[in-house]
Amino acid sequence: MSGAWTFVCAGAELLPGEMKSVFDETTGTPILVLNLDGELYALEDVCSHEDFELSAGIFEPADGTIECVLHGAKFDVRDGRALCAPAYEPVAKFPVKREDDGSVWTRDDRE
Repeated sequence: MSGAWTFVCAGAELLPGEMKSVFDETTGTPILVLNLDGELYALEDVCSHEDFELSAGIFEPADGTIECVLHGAKFDVRDGRALCAPAYEPVAKFPVKREDDGSVWTRDDRE
């Protein structure tokens, strides 16, 4: 079980339209944090179609999606749901918090 939060970055380092990947040392999970119009979202940094990092893909803030460069699967960054083939399963979504000092944190909260 997880519980420890993972530091992502200072808030000023993750501007709208940008993304940053981190590694949750507690669970061994790669996590991708995306800034969509000032709202922060965190997804597992692994395409559900094939084991490939989403952080290598294309983040489209205009439609709130990220596309895996390997086979073109797209996911909604707000909830992780798969939007087109070849992916049919969602990617895991994780909590994100912003501290008073502006720092950004996330964690793999799966049991």
